[in-house]
Amino acid sequence: MKFLATSICLFLFIWGKSPAQDFQQTLTSELSYKMPGILFTIESGDEKLSWTGASGFDDLAAGDSLEPDQTFRIASVTKTYVAASILRLMEKGILNLDDPISKHISSEHAEILSKDYDLEQITIRQILRHSAGFFDHTHAPEFFEIVLQTPTHEWTRTEQFRMCVEKGEPIGTPGKQFSYSDTGYVILGELIERYTGKTLDGGIKEMLGLQQLGLERTDFERVDPQTDQLRIHQYFQGRDTYSFSPTMDYYGGGGILSSTQELVDFFQALFGGKVFDHPETLQLMLEPVTYETKAQMDYQMGMYKVKVNGLDAYCHSGFWGTQVLYIPSLDLYLATNYSGGWRGSPVAPVFGKVLLELGNSKTEN
Repeated sequence: MKFLATSICLFLFIWGKSPAQDFQQTLTSELSYKMPGILFTIESGDEKLSWTGASGFDDLAAGDSLEPDQTFRIASVTKTYVAASILRLMEKGILNLDDPISKHISSEHAEILSKDYDLEQITIRQILRHSAGFFDHTHAPEFFEIVLQTPTHEWTRTEQFRMCVEKGEPIGTPGKQFSYSDTGYVILGELIERYTGKTLDGGIKEMLGLQQLGLERTDFERVDPQTDQLRIHQYFQGRDTYSFSPTMDYYGGGGILSSTQELVDFFQALFGGKVFDHPETLQLMLEPVTYETKAQMDYQMGMYKVKVNGLDAYCHSGFWGTQVLYIPSLDLYLATNYSGGWRGSPVAPVFGKVLLELGNSKTEN
């Protein structure tokens, strides 16, 4: 793997243009009857390598082709934006990560959650790291029964908190174990709304300066008609989910629409020091966490570590087939959306294949 990293680094140094034909062939090879379309962007930190592409179909019923600039539901990748926004509120002195969540959550939602959880003992830091012990309301069988049987159902944050309490039990002592929970990030979404005085879309944009970064197609669904119009059809077990209400995943655990290019742009801004006021904040976001029982994911705050072809990478993925990652050793950013999702690997298969293409292209040239 050291040889691969060296080859890619040399490739990025000497290559004058991206091997677009190879990348396009790699995307096309990912298609199948279960995988109708794929979007992809790769970019080096110095932007000497930059390529965005698409392959396959957007709407299978209409036979429309995917276009590289289309948007999609990034689902849980939204958590990276939420975590960064909370850290910006910390930088502004509005909240402390070791504050109990009881200090910040609304009285209505505190009353619901306190039936099962001691909110005085649960901190913002624990919620960011998924170690607060909240049952994930999306794990309740009733959640997906409603989603699949009544896909246009309009969910509320309050309804999701009730499902957390009524359909599951707390998972261990706060801070002592990792347990991924959308519910915790729905709580964090409420905090962003409260302290910015805006919608979650507006609050995140203000905290992270998304418009100043030029991210024109990164919006919560139902906010910008043009971003909505560019949204692709995404499929779950062969079913077109285009008409599913975005409220199923809208309040902090998910909710954002974006493109692969803008996902890469945001990660570049984040790791390039353009989001936080202080470099130490990014270090805090990425600070390793250990537990007595090994966690299922190497999760920090709205970000987790994986290996791609043996190389360390920071990333986040989303339920509807999205993943974005940064490989520090290569200063390389990649994002993808598989419109039918992918299974069997924590890392989208296209990433490893493209890295091999880069190594092979260097050798051939």
